[in-house]
Amino acid sequence: MFPTRRIETVVIGGGQAGLAMSRCLSDRGVDHVVLERGRVAERWHSERWDSLRLLTPNWQTRLPGFQYRGDDPDGFMRASEVAAFLEEYARVVRAPVETGTTVTRVAPTGAGFCVTTDRDRWSARAVVIATGDSALPYVPPFATRLPADVTQIVPNTYKRPSQLPEGGVLVVGASSSGIQIADELQRAGKSVTIAAGGHIRIPRRYRGRDIMWWLDRAGFMSESIDHVQDLVRSRRQPSLQLVGHPNHESLDLALLQDRGVRVTGRVKGVDGGRIALADDLVATTAASDAKLAVLMAKLDEWATQSGIGCEVGDPEPFVPTWPRFVDALASVDLGADRIRSVVWAVGYRRTYPWLIAPVFDWHGEVLHNGGVTSYPGLYILGLRFLRRRNSSFIDGVGQDAADLSGHLRTYLRWRERATA
Repeated sequence: MFPTRRIETVVIGGGQAGLAMSRCLSDRGVDHVVLERGRVAERWHSERWDSLRLLTPNWQTRLPGFQYRGDDPDGFMRASEVAAFLEEYARVVRAPVETGTTVTRVAPTGAGFCVTTDRDRWSARAVVIATGDSALPYVPPFATRLPADVTQIVPNTYKRPSQLPEGGVLVVGASSSGIQIADELQRAGKSVTIAAGGHIRIPRRYRGRDIMWWLDRAGFMSESIDHVQDLVRSRRQPSLQLVGHPNHESLDLALLQDRGVRVTGRVKGVDGGRIALADDLVATTAASDAKLAVLMAKLDEWATQSGIGCEVGDPEPFVPTWPRFVDALASVDLGADRIRSVVWAVGYRRTYPWLIAPVFDWHGEVLHNGGVTSYPGLYILGLRFLRRRNSSFIDGVGQDAADLSGHLRTYLRWRERATA
């Protein structure tokens, strides 16, 4: 039986969210430990493909008390560089991380929580779940109906094109992961089909500057949950169609098509070797075009009102993509098209099998209000649009951590007074 170690707060997860929370808790004098199942930034070490780069420029790699200090602020870090950045951050802020420690159970007690791991047991007054938004790649149930000889893979296990067998590839999903993997496979000589559902088209650069410069300066990325009409819908939006390429190129469905990638509508079912496709490609691309047109108009308006318009280039003409896709396929025959692999890039789900607390919705997601759950002393951090539009970004998780650490410290002090 493990001995029980006592501490004020346990933070679960040693990635960007857990480390940011650790720094903020230290600043507020809260005794805590960070429990990480692998290495610091384990997902950046082992669950990213070889060529992956951050979608945000290096200058935007900022955490509480620490930021990028290299000589390429407009470049994009590789996954290994992000891992190294987070490891250095852990050292600089002296985060009390216990690596190689897997949490197996978190259960409420009269005094707070009992956190059991494969190494020891902790008694804590508060717990912060910081395991991230991109936890478990989603694969639809009908994927089991694909032929047994078709290789199926998800983004966190995909590494490089040579990993896949000879033959064509179907990439399902057209957000950031799907379009990047499809582009890489096509450049490697593969015959690629991409099945696109809802997506957010966005250029890498606009009016002479990186799009993230515009979104950052105009305040779009820091927009809070109090300023959106439909928070549930906002949290379910797909990731931006961006690529962090050294030449700052854009990437969208039209560009993929120009390079030889076949673009189809959303996958709606599988019947052996035939993939049924929805007749929605024109609708989804038109919706994406419309959102982009609105965004560009808002950026132009902000540039004019702020006086920055005279300092940047002229607005680029808007070119819709939907007319390209009026003749999209109704189905794909894997055998006839010699497709031997399917990449499922259709988003992520979160799973917390170790958490014993009444805080879940019908989909197994943790219910919360800006990271504060209904169970006293239990918090969650690092999810998409947790408190702000950039909550799941390296650049945004720090402010969320600062807010939640303040709430957590107030709760702990209230507990002290109540039990004195």
